[in-house]
Amino acid sequence: MNANQLEDRLIDFGVRVTYLCRGLPTKEFFDAKHVAGQLLRAGTHAGFHYPEARAAESTKDFQHKLKELRESRAELRYIDKMSYFEKGKVLPLIEESSELIAIFTATTKKIKEKLDNEKK
Repeated sequence: MNANQLEDRLIDFGVRVTYLCRGLPTKEFFDAKHVAGQLLRAGTHAGFHYPEARAAESTKDFQHKLKELRESRAELRYIDKMSYFEKGKVLPLIEESSELIAIFTATTKKIKEKLDNEKK
C-alpha cells in the first residue's frame, strides 16, 4: 500500500466512524453522547493529520497517529460492548482500526530504523 492509498484509507475510516457516531442514541443516553464526541475526534484525527505527518516523516508524528487509532479502537470496543447497535455492526470498524494500527506500528519501526542507520 502506498502513502496515498493509506491516506484514502484513513479518510474512509474517519467517514465510517462519523456515520457510526451519527447513529449513536445520544439523546437517550448521556454516555453515548460522550463516547460519540470522543470517537469522532479520535477517529477522524489520523486522516486529517496524516498528510502533515507524512511530510515530516518523524516517528513522533506517526506515534501520535497511532495513539489516536488505538483510542478509536478502544472506543469502538466500548460501543460494541454497550450494545447500542445490532451485534456485529461495529466489528468491521474494530478490525479496520486494528489493521491501521498494525500499519502505523510497522511504519514507525521502519522510520526509526532508517533514522538510527543514518546516525551511524
